Amino acid sequence: MPPGPMAATPGTLQKLPTVESTGGEVLYLQSFDNVLLRCARWSALHSPGSGSALYLQGRTEFIEKNLESINELRRRGFNVWALDWRGQGLSGRLLADPHKGHVLDYSDYLQDLQLLVRHYLTDRAVGPIILLAHSMGAHIGLRFMHEHPEVFDRAVLCAPMLGIRTGIVSLCARLMAVAATTLGAAQGYVPGTGQYDIRSISFEGNALTSDPDQFSRTHAYIAADSRLALGGPTFGWLAASFRSIAQLRRDAKDIRNPILIVNAGEERVVDNVAGHRLLQRGLPHAQLMTIADARHDILCERDGIREIFWRAFDDFTGRGVLG
Repeated sequence: MPPGPMAATPGTLQKLPTVESTGGEVLYLQSFDNVLLRCARWSALHSPGSGSALYLQGRTEFIEKNLESINELRRRGFNVWALDWRGQGLSGRLLADPHKGHVLDYSDYLQDLQLLVRHYLTDRAVGPIILLAHSMGAHIGLRFMHEHPEVFDRAVLCAPMLGIRTGIVSLCARLMAVAATTLGAAQGYVPGTGQYDIRSISFEGNALTSDPDQFSRTHAYIAADSRLALGGPTFGWLAASFRSIAQLRRDAKDIRNPILIVNAGEERVVDNVAGHRLLQRGLPHAQLMTIADARHDILCERDGIREIFWRAFDDFTGRGVLG
């Protein structure tokens, strides 16, 4: 793709897979505070499934973006569930400006996840239950494992949000977020961010993937359905994220689930150094690997990088492609 603003062609839009076209079913749950949560489930490609997997995505993401990874799980014999977090994807948005990525406390995410687990995994899951999660989803997954250690047999976490690269000194970012929320500006965009605008989206220099086709596909989905668009985070989300990271640092030593953490060597979104410190102090059953050439969105990287990831996944889970 040439550098410059994104433009999705009609041909690209017509070829986009959907939950239904990949054999999945869309489901909805009503949260504790009446936010409509969009979920989806798929059966393993080799029925009956011999295991279950939950995919948890990062901030700004939506289920369709991750259909390729979900299919990889199905090829390995997993029945799969996925969730659009509150405030993004096709779950209910929380503010009048639907582009604002907002939450006031991560307990809301944790309650939404518990609702999904209770309704769909507790009684319907078969075999071992694996968590595959990315970025913010991996962070929430770790918090959930601390509170509910019995749910997941193993977890594979891609570029987990164990610290945030804010572009300014971390302490200053925390103080700014706390001050803004205290002064009633929790719903304001973090400076330097704003609404999603496809005209300003460029592959060149992006921090997420080195694969132009993966990059184009993500934004083609948004061009096809503008409801999927999400812009920058609010001060409320940022303050809540810093509080949750601090809580995870206190809790990590008590998480006993076997965990594989896969970091991106070319990371520019989350703080790998903070993650390394957390591993030194906690997560006693965690393994760490880094894929040198990967950017933040490891599962939407080019083929060679994703092949490295899936080999590590198979080694860790004792799985492989069936059939």
